[in-house]
Amino acid sequence: IKLEMPDVNLDEEVTVLAKAPEVVETLEGYAVTWQKLLSTAVGEQLKKVPQGNGPLAEIDFWRERNATLSALSEQIKLPEVKKILAVLQEAESEHFESLQNVLTDLRKQHVEALDNVRFLSTLERHLKNLTHGTGFNVVLDTIPSLMNALRMVWIISRHYNKDERMVPLMERIAWEISTRVCKVVDLRTLFKEDRTAAKNKVTEAKSTLEEWKKSYFTVRAQIEASGREQRWEFDRKRLFEKTDYMASICQDLYDTLQVVIEEFYNIFGPELKAVTGDPKRIDDVLRRVDGLTSPMEQLTFDPFSIKCAPQWRFVKEEFKEGVLVGNVKQIFIENFKNPPLCKNHPPVAGAIYWSRSLFYRIKHTIIRFQEAEELLASERGKEVKQIYLQVAKKMKEYEDQKYSQWRDGTEQILPQLLKKTLLTKINSVVDEAVAVEKSVHFSVNFSPRLHEIISETKYMEQMGFPIPEMARNVALQEDKYLKYIDGLKNMLDHYDRLMGTLDEAETKLLDDHVQELWRVFKSGHRRLNWNSLGISDFIVRCTQAIGKFESLIHQIHKNSEDINNKLLLIESTNLFKFPPPKNVDELPKVKEFFEHVKCERVKDVEHMVRRYVAIGPLLTKVEGLVANTNSGKSPKLFSYYAYWENRIYQVLTQLILKNLQSFNASIVANVPLFQTETILSAPEIILQPNASEIDKMTVECIRDCVEVTKHFVRWMHGTCIECPPQRVEQDEAITLNFYNDISQNPLIIEQAVLITQNVHKLLAFLSNYLNRWKRYRLLWKLDKDIVMEKFAAKKPACVIFDEKLQFYTKIAQDVTQQPLVKDVRFIRLQLGPLAYTLQENARGWVISLGKLLNESAKEELLSLQEEIEVDAFNSLCL
Repeated sequence: IKLEMPDVNLDEEVTVLAKAPEVVETLEGYAVTWQKLLSTAVGEQLKKVPQGNGPLAEIDFWRERNATLSALSEQIKLPEVKKILAVLQEAESEHFESLQNVLTDLRKQHVEALDNVRFLSTLERHLKNLTHGTGFNVVLDTIPSLMNALRMVWIISRHYNKDERMVPLMERIAWEISTRVCKVVDLRTLFKEDRTAAKNKVTEAKSTLEEWKKSYFTVRAQIEASGREQRWEFDRKRLFEKTDYMASICQDLYDTLQVVIEEFYNIFGPELKAVTGDPKRIDDVLRRVDGLTSPMEQLTFDPFSIKCAPQWRFVKEEFKEGVLVGNVKQIFIENFKNPPLCKNHPPVAGAIYWSRSLFYRIKHTIIRFQEAEELLASERGKEVKQIYLQVAKKMKEYEDQKYSQWRDGTEQILPQLLKKTLLTKINSVVDEAVAVEKSVHFSVNFSPRLHEIISETKYMEQMGFPIPEMARNVALQEDKYLKYIDGLKNMLDHYDRLMGTLDEAETKLLDDHVQELWRVFKSGHRRLNWNSLGISDFIVRCTQAIGKFESLIHQIHKNSEDINNKLLLIESTNLFKFPPPKNVDELPKVKEFFEHVKCERVKDVEHMVRRYVAIGPLLTKVEGLVANTNSGKSPKLFSYYAYWENRIYQVLTQLILKNLQSFNASIVANVPLFQTETILSAPEIILQPNASEIDKMTVECIRDCVEVTKHFVRWMHGTCIECPPQRVEQDEAITLNFYNDISQNPLIIEQAVLITQNVHKLLAFLSNYLNRWKRYRLLWKLDKDIVMEKFAAKKPACVIFDEKLQFYTKIAQDVTQQPLVKDVRFIRLQLGPLAYTLQENARGWVISLGKLLNESAKEELLSLQEEIEVDAFNSLCL
């Protein structure tokens, strides 16, 4: 559209032109023409609508309007047009105001179109992905971004911030999504595709439809949370009714594919072909399965149209009917020999209940279909009805057969089960060494078949079957039987727990009492059965007898605990209690150390013996509980006495062995226990006391440790009474104790030998160490007087004297630099006395040399004096 310009000279000023009537008249004619042209153009643009149902059509629509109005707006901005308008305004033309209104409307529409193009362009990329994207994955990724972009347009735009603009745009987007789904999910080809691919396609389509609604509500919630933006209160029916319905159709299609894949194709797969050996029959079944979907492939209506919802419901129900009846039939045929049971259902009643549940499932479906006569009137409906009648007949025959077998079997076996004794005795002995009492167990002899019959009876009666009289009576007494069973189980569990607390010695000790308890049990596994009237009294008698037995066991265990505590104190006694150091630098001497250990050991032995002697009265107390005597020599406790005597032997063995091991550990540790001095006993350097004495004291200490067991007197055979001293002919009386047995124990002998060897090694090491001091042996090896006499006879020069004095002075200094204390393992060497002796010897040599030097110098001085006097006398004479 192009505005026609007047052929008038407009070079003059506006005021001049406005005063020229012929000019104004000409310009008014053109103004009227422009007004009509522009009004028509704007009107035509306002009448136009987007060409298409999709959102891209709306963008194209606004672009086209913007282009048209932009061309007109550019012409209005021309200088010539502006001058004409100015002239008309100056001339106060009656046509100016009308033209100005048209121009204002044009500018308004242009501004709106330009604004809409600018904001809708931000959506174009997302809308193209929505329309032309390669797959649903692209659409799924696009929808959230598109919804956020719509939110920005809603917030910023001056025209798309109203419902009347935003709702139609969103409606177009929903239409585009629906159209994509309709194109991709084509029912004519869907069921012919790979089944897994078809399922994925339907799932993606449903997800896309749901994502549209989900993203809308997510952005809506964000807008509401911000509190600053205008809320989205759009017509949800316009936006989501279509997509929600299509999502439900996709779910129906998925369910259909799932039934075909998971149930039928898995059931009638290669495995079934291999098992049946009749692949042709299986293929026929699969063809019939494929035929179930043929009505969906040949639809004469659009399944995604809401208007066609009744037709789609009809097709869907027809498919479900065929699938359900056929599926139930197949389930029944495959499982009737071993049907799946509900929890707690007995076998027969559970099988009947399973069969009935299958029947009710298809019956309910058939009844519903009878309400829609057109379903059952079709060929497919008649076929399904016939299958239903066949299956129902087989289920009824199955149910009657199961019931008859159960009734006959129950009437035959129930009397036998009720005649079984209350208890059954089980001997689980495997090893003859195991006590008989420990190997015998009792269990409740209530047959699982009785439980089953009671359960079957209750469920059969609930399902309306006639029940045999005896079975009904037993079922009515179920609570009583359960009470008896619980009472018997609790009683036997109590008995088993008590027997489990007994060791072998205690089991033999209580043999008579266990036998007495079994006599109480005897009527339960010999005479009483489940028809007896005295079951409650039997349980009471057994419970009382077990309670009495438990009291006896507790008292015996209390005494056993006291004995074990005493033995534990004996076993944990330290027989090598070392004396504490006198101060930081001074340790006890050797004899002092071993005497202290010996004295402490004597005290500890007294305590141990007192604890040992107290064991006899405790066993006598047990004798009183078990045998009602207090002699200490009851034959019934023969093995019990032997058990504790063996325990005492084990404890004493461990006592000695642990103490020897501890002493050996102290010997090899780098912690000195006592100190010994080193002295010079020419020509040797020795320990004080010497090595042999230290070795002897160590051996005596070890021997004393083992001989501690001599204080523990043995019991007389078969008693807990100490054995009196025994005389053999005229020999000294012999006291029988544990020493002979324990001293010959290989482990104890080995440990004693090991201690001795370690002491020998250490003493040998000390000897070698002391030999190093023999480098000073010149101090004591030579006779000082003889050496001085010979040295003086040589009349040595002063230089020789000086060398000798330096030699012995250096030795004295060297000795002072040696350590005066040396710790080696458990012994501390005090080297002070030795060093002092060597220093004194060196000092003696220095003194002797000094005297000799003094005498030699004195003689020479006197000789020199005489020579001087002689020379002086001779001089006088001359």
